[in-house]
Amino acid sequence: MAPKAPPVEQPVDKDKGRREKLNAVIGEQVMHTLGEPGNLLKVQVRPLWENYYRVNVFIGTDGAFATISNSFFVQAASDGKIVASTPNILKQY
Repeated sequence: MAPKAPPVEQPVDKDKGRREKLNAVIGEQVMHTLGEPGNLLKVQVRPLWENYYRVNVFIGTDGAFATISNSFFVQAASDGKIVASTPNILKQY
C-alpha cells in the first residue's frame, strides 16, 4: 500500500469572520428599527461595494414560500453603524 499524502491545509479566510460580524450588526440595527414581522424567516445582508449593502427581510412559513417583506439599500460605517438608508427604515411591526 502506498503511504497517504498529508492533508492539504485550506487557507483561512481572515476577513470572513469580520464580514459575518459586520453583516450581523447591520441586520440587527435594521430589525431593531423596523420591528419583527410575523413569520420572520431570515434577514439577509449582502455586501455590494465598499460600505454599501442590500438588506432583505424574508417572511413566510418556510423557505419554499418565502417573500421579501422589506428591502433596504444601506450605507454603513466601518463599524457597521448604518449612516443612510433608501428607503428610510421606519418602525412597521
